[in-house]
Amino acid sequence: MKFRFMKEHRPEFPVLKMSKVLEVSASGFYRWLKRPPSRTAVFRQYLRGLIQKAYDSHGGTAGSRTIESDLKGLGIEGVCRNRIAREMKAMGLKCKTRRRFVATTDSRHNEPIAPNILDRKFTQSSPNRAWASDITYLPVNGRWLYLVVFIDLFSRKVVGWDLSTSLRAESTIKAFEQAVYLRNPPRGLIVHSDRGIQYASKGFRECLGKHACVQSMSRKGNCWDNAVAESFFGSLKKRLIYHRKYETMEELRKDLFQYIEVYYNRFRKHSFNGYLTPEEKDSIFMTNNKFVA
Repeated sequence: MKFRFMKEHRPEFPVLKMSKVLEVSASGFYRWLKRPPSRTAVFRQYLRGLIQKAYDSHGGTAGSRTIESDLKGLGIEGVCRNRIAREMKAMGLKCKTRRRFVATTDSRHNEPIAPNILDRKFTQSSPNRAWASDITYLPVNGRWLYLVVFIDLFSRKVVGWDLSTSLRAESTIKAFEQAVYLRNPPRGLIVHSDRGIQYASKGFRECLGKHACVQSMSRKGNCWDNAVAESFFGSLKKRLIYHRKYETMEELRKDLFQYIEVYYNRFRKHSFNGYLTPEEKDSIFMTNNKFVA
C-alpha cells in the first residue's frame, strides 16, 4: 500500500522524502516498480476495461446489474455483481438516474371494462400469446407528447409503438395495427392494459375484435398488474429522457427509434431472457420451432 501511494504521488513529492516519511526503502520501492504485475492486477485491469466499455455502450446509464448481464453475455463467468460495483466505485462510474415522472390514467369513463385475464402471468411460453401495453407522458419544449407501446411478454420485445401529440385512441390503434402487421399473431392473443379510455374506447375494442384478440385490463389503481410496461417506461426515462431536453417532436421520435428498435430490442441483454436480447430470444424460438412471427 505504501509503495502504491508513492507511485501515485511521485509527480508531487520526491521519492526519497516519501520513503523517509513512510519509513520504507527507496531502493525497495524501485525494485517494486520493476516487478511484473500480478495475475490479480492484470485481471483487474482487464475487468475494468470491460466494465468501462459496457458502461459507455449504455451511455452511462448502466448499473452493476446491467453490466453483470453484459459480461455474462460475453462469456465472462465468476465475476459477481458486488465485485463489479466495487470496481465501478473505484473507477468513479455512477449510473445516471433520476426520480420518475408520475403518470396518471384517465379511467373516469363509462366504456366497458375488461376482466384481468392476464392476471400477472408475465412469463409466456411462446411469442404472440400475450402483449402488454401502456402510455406515458414525455416532455418536449414545454409541452407533453404521448408514447404508447405494445410489448410481447415472451421476450419483452417492443412490437409496436407510436408517438403523438394527444391522448386520443387513434395513436393506440396505430401502434397496435403496426404490431399486428409485423407479427401476424394467432387468434386468441391476450392484449393487456390499464383501464384508460384509449383502451376502453369503441374504436380500440373493434380493432381487437377484428383481429380476434382477447382484451385484459388491470384492476383499478393497481399498477403491478401491468408491471412489465411500467418497468419499460421507467428504464426508458432513466436511460434517455432525463438526460436531454427535446425541442421538437422529430428529435424525440428519432431518439425513441434508436432506443427502442436498436438499443432495447437488439442490443440490451435481459436477465429475464437468460442474458439474451429480445430479438435473440425471438430468433432462437423461431429457429427451434419453425415459428414465423
